[in-house]
Amino acid sequence: GAHRCAMEPELITHFDFSEATAGATTTTTTSIAGDNHHEGSDTRRRICNGCDRPINVCLCNTIPKEPISTCTQVVILHHPHEHRHKLATVPVLSKCISSCQTLIGRRLRLGHSPLLDCLHNAALENPNQPFRTIYLFPGTDLSPSMEISKWKSSFNDACVRNCVLIAFDGTWKHAKEMVHASLPFLSKFATRVSLDYDVGIDGGTIFDSDLILRKEPFSGCMSTMEAVARALRVLEPNGVEIEDTLVDILRAMVRFQACHLKPMKPRPKLLKKGKQDEKKNERTEVCG
Repeated sequence: GAHRCAMEPELITHFDFSEATAGATTTTTTSIAGDNHHEGSDTRRRICNGCDRPINVCLCNTIPKEPISTCTQVVILHHPHEHRHKLATVPVLSKCISSCQTLIGRRLRLGHSPLLDCLHNAALENPNQPFRTIYLFPGTDLSPSMEISKWKSSFNDACVRNCVLIAFDGTWKHAKEMVHASLPFLSKFATRVSLDYDVGIDGGTIFDSDLILRKEPFSGCMSTMEAVARALRVLEPNGVEIEDTLVDILRAMVRFQACHLKPMKPRPKLLKKGKQDEKKNERTEVCG
């Protein structure tokens, strides 16, 4: 089975995610119903059945009625903490593209995903076979990365059309830990790639900076959904259209989030200390 997986790309193209979900969350064609919802204990937190988001920030009008079909198989390692984060973009991304598998965990390993197991075993049996699996993460001196456009140009279109894209979803700290822990497994069959950069703009990405849902540790960071969208732009025949669709959805998320931001309130201890300082200053002025 592993040998055939390496030699027959169509086996990867038609890989059945529905049978490869041991311990994983997988997307299937989802019926989007924007007016359906179920209520929690707080009626203000009614949840839409279509996008699984609170009704007041429902995205069903922007999510495609049918998931986008891609030649690229997308696999996302979703950190357990992100799985519970209300601003996580992966749950929305998984509703937007059909060939997307989400794995909950802190590292990729043998036995985690039948698809990745197949690719891993095939690479061991055929060590001279070029890797058609890539994982998206910036390079380091010890583990350099290749720009994704250069990686694509090293293959013919048929090979790229059957590639597997792996992304890591977590905070910057968690993502680095996840990649490091996954390297013993990943290095056997996957190439490390990064998004293209424009070195003329202080080393920043060439992409928009208005798609941030939460504070990032430094310039150039982006959400998992945006990173996958930028990668699919390069990998897919209709990549520009796919990227535009995903970015529009992400912009809607950012817009909703901005509308529902609560004004910052000082912490009680700091507030109390501030009042004490004011009274102290008043007493000083009176005595003076």
